[in-house]
Amino acid sequence: AWETFVSTYRWAEHEGQNYVNFAPLFGHQFSHVWIDFRGIRDAFLREKGIDYFENSRRAVLAQRAYAIRNPEGFLGYGPDVWGLSACDGPADATLTVDGKSRKFVTYGARGVSSFWSHDDGTITPMAAAASLPFAPEVVLPAIREMKRLHGEHLWGEYGFFDAFNPTFRFTDVPTPLGKVVPEAGWYATNYLGIDQGPIVLMLENQRSGLLWRLMRRSPPIVAGLRRAGFTGGWLEEAAVPVRSGEASVR
Repeated sequence: AWETFVSTYRWAEHEGQNYVNFAPLFGHQFSHVWIDFRGIRDAFLREKGIDYFENSRRAVLAQRAYAIRNPEGFLGYGPDVWGLSACDGPADATLTVDGKSRKFVTYGARGVSSFWSHDDGTITPMAAAASLPFAPEVVLPAIREMKRLHGEHLWGEYGFFDAFNPTFRFTDVPTPLGKVVPEAGWYATNYLGIDQGPIVLMLENQRSGLLWRLMRRSPPIVAGLRRAGFTGGWLEEAAVPVRSGEASVR
């Protein structure tokens, strides 16, 4: 099954990075919340000379480079304001902005890659914040800058609201998932657990590696990684029972 899944990969150059492309950043984050992919590789990435942790780092850097280049000309993008992933958005509508037709959506998978992209000007802070372990040197400045610039409307009791769109400033268009602040843009007014959760857990992985340490002790995880062909790193030292209940893992 793993070999069949891997056969669908698209390894390509994108925004100066060579990696397994997947447009929304959540695809480069969610499995890493639980599993420490540093130093372990399957057959596909052994051939490429990197691991999935490095692959995700490259995806993060590619997204940041895209935001700096900002080919669609959306407002607010830059070296410290970036991050496209699945998130809430302003409206399901096609509207004219500065003479150009723009298609906006509410909830949707946003992202960029070498073969598929969806960008309507909506940024989710989760895309950057949950990438902290991969590239802290660019993620920390982004977290601070987004809070500094947009915190008045983007920050609440539980941290960042789900998303914001500086380009969407239509006060006469219904925005069911947020609010429009004139001269500032659209801001989500809710939190999504599937976005907030990875922020908290990846912050803890960066701080202490807690989730990674716990899952390295899971017999199904260790056995599954080995059956999928992963080798190297901490996996070489992990002990798993040959049959259920025969031994414990370190």
